[in-house]
Amino acid sequence: MLNASVQQIKGVGEKLAEDLQMLHIETIEDLLFYFPYRYDVFEVKPISELIHGDKVTIEGTVVYDPSLTFFSRNKSRLMFNVEVEGISIKAVMFNRAFAKKHLNAGDVVTLTGKWDSNRLQITVNTYKKGRYDQDAAIHPIYSIKGDITSNVLKKTIKNALKVYEKEVSELLPASYLQNYKLPVRHEALKTMHFPESRFKLKHARRRFVYEEFLLFQLKMQVYKKMTREAEGGISQVFDKDEVSSFVNTFPFKLTQAQEKVLRHILKDMASPFRMNRLLQGDVGSGKTAVAAISIYATVTAGKQCAFMVPTEILAEQHYLSLMNLFEDRARIVLLTGSVKGKPRKEIETAINAHDVDIVIGTHALIQDNVHFSDLGLVIVDEQHRFGVNQRRTLRDKGMNPDVLFMTATPIPRTLAITAFGDMDVSIIDELPSGRKPVETHWATERQFPRVLSFIEKHVTNGEQAYVVCPLIEESDKLDIQNAVDLHHQMETFFPGNIQVGLLHGRLPTDEKEQMMKDFSANRIQVLVSTTVIEVGVNVPNATIMVIYDAERFGLSQLHQLRGRVGRGNNQSYCILIADPKGEVGKERMRIMTTTTDGFELAEQDLKLRGPGDFFGTKQSGMPEFKVADMVHDYRALETARADASEIIQNNSLETDPNYASLAEEIKRESAFKEKMD
Repeated sequence: MLNASVQQIKGVGEKLAEDLQMLHIETIEDLLFYFPYRYDVFEVKPISELIHGDKVTIEGTVVYDPSLTFFSRNKSRLMFNVEVEGISIKAVMFNRAFAKKHLNAGDVVTLTGKWDSNRLQITVNTYKKGRYDQDAAIHPIYSIKGDITSNVLKKTIKNALKVYEKEVSELLPASYLQNYKLPVRHEALKTMHFPESRFKLKHARRRFVYEEFLLFQLKMQVYKKMTREAEGGISQVFDKDEVSSFVNTFPFKLTQAQEKVLRHILKDMASPFRMNRLLQGDVGSGKTAVAAISIYATVTAGKQCAFMVPTEILAEQHYLSLMNLFEDRARIVLLTGSVKGKPRKEIETAINAHDVDIVIGTHALIQDNVHFSDLGLVIVDEQHRFGVNQRRTLRDKGMNPDVLFMTATPIPRTLAITAFGDMDVSIIDELPSGRKPVETHWATERQFPRVLSFIEKHVTNGEQAYVVCPLIEESDKLDIQNAVDLHHQMETFFPGNIQVGLLHGRLPTDEKEQMMKDFSANRIQVLVSTTVIEVGVNVPNATIMVIYDAERFGLSQLHQLRGRVGRGNNQSYCILIADPKGEVGKERMRIMTTTTDGFELAEQDLKLRGPGDFFGTKQSGMPEFKVADMVHDYRALETARADASEIIQNNSLETDPNYASLAEEIKRESAFKEKMD
């Protein structure tokens, strides 16, 4: 019955049904679960705490009978004074002449309206005789559009609840309701629309937060299980002794976090199911070392590896570092857009003939002409830089190869387990010992000359510096002009023996590469750049990162830029040049100067920015919840994830009658229905 048209509800005709359709409400169920997006809770505060221009609630005693003035036939103004905390407050009501008969001197009243602190006046929206009632002062606010009004929507929901409330079936097993002290579904639903008290509303909301998270996690984990079983994978038989011997050649000892992550990856690779794992690690945590060991395991298993990165600069750096690590243990090639003609065809032929073990490259790896002989492992670095389809194209180059996605952009765990619910998530949450934290300072633009003197002092001692300008889009001419102007400023300021380079997205690829080579070789001491150097640039001699207009960046991006320095033995510095106007910008600067922990920064960034734009437009699959909030409800998210995992592991959806309603709800999703039937 709940899937019947809303026109079955008393008072809903064709016109109202059309208006409701604009809100994506077509069925009775759609209407019942169209929750308020917020609640106005009117709370009486002392006069000293009332803020000018805010909507406030006051309680007091009418001093004298109201006076009524008419402007025209239908327009009126009612005025009276109310004594609050011994102070006389002026109250004004427009177009409510009838209230003159209701209000008399000596009456205790509760008034809600706009506060004018200069005049000690409240312009009243709503009033009631009697004292403030804490529980009666909760007003649900719905999102509406078109001709429909809040009152009509509330009345329609009320009519629907009268008839259909008991038809709202319970989804959660009784044990969950009992253990988590959750209200039953139909009662919680009624409370969401017509809350009797703050206590009941809190628990009704808590119930739907958990329900939404549990359903989402179950769907993701059911999908992951079905995909693994349907696709199968490669059980890679690698030589454990050779892998251990390779690890022993490293000039450093792996951290405990690296060892733990490596165990997970090698276990996945040895299993008959396809690995689908996200490896998170803060800047400098040693993800590349873990990737290299995983690659070597694949090589000892007689298979090929594809390593895709977002930029040619990063591809070259990985190629050189892996050549040094592997020496003659593997055959490695570099394939980027710059490789053309005969050399490219020779590389493509070698890949197809398995004369190559490891291919490192950019988008060039997913071109149609690239065919692998026996692809065992796919690694995608800075995976958020690639679209979903690009990642899938590379994966499809082999017969269900193991896939490892890597990112140095710290994604809060709360968000990672939601956005990447179909992946296993591993985190390297420990930096190698002996690494010096980057000192971070906030300066205003007025102090910029002092910053330039600081750069000059360190560069004269043989060190190097980055100066980064904001760039919002590749085509943003204004920002590129900023970089050009800043480059000119620097050339004028520094003496002739300090070379200043300029790098931005509009430069031809060969010029960009040459600029980075010159900087790496210390032929250029100061590099003025847009954010093209955010990812993958490794110049150990660079010790200073200056970020101009730093308030225009998110915390995670600032942290990525800061990670370009601190890679050598010398103390490194990050200087944020910013004059933020708003509190959010100031808070970003404060956070950056107090912590170097990328995951802590990511959590703070999520709170400041919200989850909506955390991944940018390329990342698909971010869920939209009606009630739940991933930031504030992260404990419920963790609980739901653990419960969903237990349900799937125990096959409870298929075998336990207590989970039948949950199973039915998941089946309703078309993506799962066909496969689960």
